Amino acid sequence: MADQMENINIRKIQPADNKDLAVIIRKALAEFGANKPGTVYYDDTTDHLYELFQEPGSIYYVAEKDGVIVGGAGIFPSNGLPQGTCELVKMYLQKEVRGMGLGKLLIDKALEFAQGFGYTNVYIETMPELRKAVTVYEKFGFEYLDGPLGNTGHFGCDVWMLKRLV
Repeated sequence: MADQMENINIRKIQPADNKDLAVIIRKALAEFGANKPGTVYYDDTTDHLYELFQEPGSIYYVAEKDGVIVGGAGIFPSNGLPQGTCELVKMYLQKEVRGMGLGKLLIDKALEFAQGFGYTNVYIETMPELRKAVTVYEKFGFEYLDGPLGNTGHFGCDVWMLKRLV
C-alpha cells in the first residue's frame, strides 16, 4: 500500500484542471449508475470547478498520481446551510486509484481546511449507488440525517450525513 501512495501530490485546483475533473466525476457516476438528473452529473458547475471554488470559504483539492489528475474533493458553503456548516463536495476518484487510501487523504485535507476556516459542521449529500463512499464517510464519523439541509439543488441525492467538527 505504501508503494501505491508514491508519487501522489495533493494540491489546490487550477483553471486547467476543469476538463479532467469533469470527466472523472461523470465517469465515476456513470460507473455506479448514479448518472441521473438532480446530481452533479448534470450540474453545469461540474465543468467549471475552478471558478466555483473561488467562493470565499471554499477549497478544492486535486489528487495527482505520477503527474496525472486522478480525483479530488472540496469544501463549499452551499446555499441555505445552517450557520457554521459547509458541504464536502465533488469527492471522486478514478477507478484505478480507489482503495489505496487516497480518498482518506483528500477527506482529511478537506476536513482540516473546514475546521481551520471555522466551520463547525460538514454536510454531505450522496446516494445509495455510491455505497463505498458512504462507508468511508461513516468511518470519518458522519452521521445520517432524516432529510436534506440547505438548498443544493441535487434532488437526486437521498442520503444525507453530517459530521460535527467541534
